[in-house]
This record gives sequence, structure tokens and C-alpha cells, in this order.
Amino acid sequence: RKLETWLDRGRGECWLRRRDLAALVEKILLEADGQDHQMQAWVIMPNHVHLVVDVWDVPLATLINRWKGKSSRQANLLLCRSAKFWKEDYYETLIRDTAHLKRAIRYAEQNPIKAFLAKTAREWLWSSARHRDEYERLPWQRAAG
Repeated sequence: RKLETWLDRGRGECWLRRRDLAALVEKILLEADGQDHQMQAWVIMPNHVHLVVDVWDVPLATLINRWKGKSSRQANLLLCRSAKFWKEDYYETLIRDTAHLKRAIRYAEQNPIKAFLAKTAREWLWSSARHRDEYERLPWQRAAG
């Protein structure tokens, strides 16, 4: 909880507050969506990212290394720097059931509200919430029926 509070207060480098960098990270996270994995929810905060993802054949650690590697290289080019962009580690939770999945999605998408960055989840530009329809489905869920 202390870490969450620290992150929500915008501590540390907040590179993702920049629209160009947030858009870059979102693009990288979604470019292989539906191929190696399926995104259930995401939100890009000023200094961290929340993801809810169905992992298929490619291990989560490999996916995260790909996302972090590509986004850090491209972000550092935009920033004209070569320092670390992401922290070393990440925190993961195995989703146990449908109720837990719904809570995880709600937690991720409500994070900008909790951090006082938006009044509604849909108004935050870098989130799956703004892509949901009136039935709370993402585009791939609508296409699947």
C-alpha cells in the first residue's frame, strides 16, 4: 500500500506524463495484442503502468522484457538520453477466477481516478477504459460476439 501511495502521488521520474511517451508505450503494449497474449485492461500512469493480460504461449517475463526493452529504447531516443527508463522488477498477480478478473480490471482502470488525474476512467487517455463500449467490452470482445 505504501508503494501504491508513493506511485499515485507521482513520485520518481514521471516520463509517462508526456503525451508522446504515453502514446508510444500504449502502442507498443498493444501491437502484438491478440497474437502472443490478450489485453484485458491497461492504464498508463505518469510513473508506472498497470496491465491485466491473458498470457498464452509466451511467458509473462518474456512479454514484459519485450515491452520494456522496445519502449525504453524508443523513449530514450525521444528523450535524447541513455539511462534506465523502467525499474528492474515488476509485480504480478495470478488471476484466480472471473470475480478476481473483474476486480483487477476495475482496479487498473480506476487508478487515474484514485490518483486524482481524472474524474472518470473513460476520460484518461492512456487506458483501456476509453475503448470500452456501453457493455464494457473492448473491441476484440465485440468482434468475438
